Amino acid sequence: MPTRNRTVFRRFPAALIRAGGIAAFVMILFSPLQAQILTLEKALEIAFKNSPSIQEARYQLTISGENLKAQQAGLKSQFLLTLTPLTLSQTRTFSDLTSRYNTQDLTRSALRFSITQPIKWTDGTLTLVDSFNWQKAASSYTGFISEATFNNSLTLRLTQPIFTYNRTKMTIRQLELSLENSQINYALQKLSIERQVTQQFLSLYSSRESVKIAEEELKNATESYQIIESKVKAGISAPVELYQADLTRLSSVAGLENKQMSYQNSLDSFKILLGLPLTEEIEIVADIRKKLVEVSLDKAVEHAQANRMELRQRDISIRNALDSLIRVEAENEFKGSIDLSLGLTGVNKQFQNIYDSSNTDKQIAVSFNIPVFDWGQKTHRIGASQASIDTQRLSADELRKQITLEIRQAYRNLQNQTRQIEIAEINVQNAQQTYEINLERYKNGDLSSKDMQFYQLQLSQQKLNEVQALISYKLTVLDLKIRSLWDFEYNRSIMDIL
Repeated sequence: MPTRNRTVFRRFPAALIRAGGIAAFVMILFSPLQAQILTLEKALEIAFKNSPSIQEARYQLTISGENLKAQQAGLKSQFLLTLTPLTLSQTRTFSDLTSRYNTQDLTRSALRFSITQPIKWTDGTLTLVDSFNWQKAASSYTGFISEATFNNSLTLRLTQPIFTYNRTKMTIRQLELSLENSQINYALQKLSIERQVTQQFLSLYSSRESVKIAEEELKNATESYQIIESKVKAGISAPVELYQADLTRLSSVAGLENKQMSYQNSLDSFKILLGLPLTEEIEIVADIRKKLVEVSLDKAVEHAQANRMELRQRDISIRNALDSLIRVEAENEFKGSIDLSLGLTGVNKQFQNIYDSSNTDKQIAVSFNIPVFDWGQKTHRIGASQASIDTQRLSADELRKQITLEIRQAYRNLQNQTRQIEIAEINVQNAQQTYEINLERYKNGDLSSKDMQFYQLQLSQQKLNEVQALISYKLTVLDLKIRSLWDFEYNRSIMDIL
């Protein structure tokens, strides 16, 4: 064989391998993506991360927490340094004493350092201020002979309100209640998301199971059609039976397509709830096997009354209303203030001798604000605030009654769902046996296609009823858990995991 041909045949396998590799890469690139498997726990995890309502509640929780931290930081010593490097001024004033105008030139540099310490327990303020100045002045009285001096003033001042409420402590308490309320809202949003996701997850599972049952129904209808078709060809059955069997089969096909469409629509809605792209392929895995839970009604009511977050929110509303009443009572109130000040001031031309001839400054001031007459304005506002408090308390009492009512209803519903599961299981067994018996009759020619269709539909419906009964039971258990805040399946309080 010529050398050229041998070279071509040696290169051909390598080219084929490269082409095959490219083809494989293209097949992988354009092949359908593998569906993401979602359990209920995984779906909840995704929803807690992506849900807009959860994110909003989380942001509000952050805002409340940061506001409280900022207010608490404000109770610590505040340091302030004010520096004025240079001030130049020239003023011309008229002196009544000498009946002459005086022109003054002034050059000044100043430094002020202060430490302010709020006093939480008394609502007072303690301030330490050190003011240092250097100035050089000249005036027409002295023939513009300049003179430079140093000045330093150290002052300790206490300001203490009296006969009034502690505004600092109230502000802190208001922010603490706001933070707790944000924490409650966040937990309630998590419970709401858990309810929504679980309901749609199980509804999606039910829709998928209905597709499977419809496929089984179509399989049975096709089998029945094949049986009657063979009988018609053999002359055992009339052609009308074949038409009826074909009608049943085509009805099963249409039903299956409708259920498949419904399942795909439910799948898209579930993706939106989880915050997933509509193009992402998912497949759910659910365990709805019969698993009954032992429930104590007294335990559910007791735990709910002690821990329901809506009740705590009502308590917070009452506390806020009481604080509002305190503020209203403080309008036009009799109150006072005590101001104490102690200072040391030194002035000298030489910096090192600034306190050689120092002066001590003392000041005590007591002031009172005494309202005389407000035309009943304060009395009316107090009455409105008191009515608001009574409204909040009434609302809290009614909520406690409503919570007890809801839990009792959920408990009865759970007992009823347990009975419905037992009935559904028996119905499926009876429908399955009935179908098998009549299928034999149908094969032997003792039953028409129309009658056989009835038993097929009956079996499918009973299977769907069993699935719905199991799903309803799980949703009822979830409802009782959310209302009582107690997980009877694992025998624990869900307050520990919120």
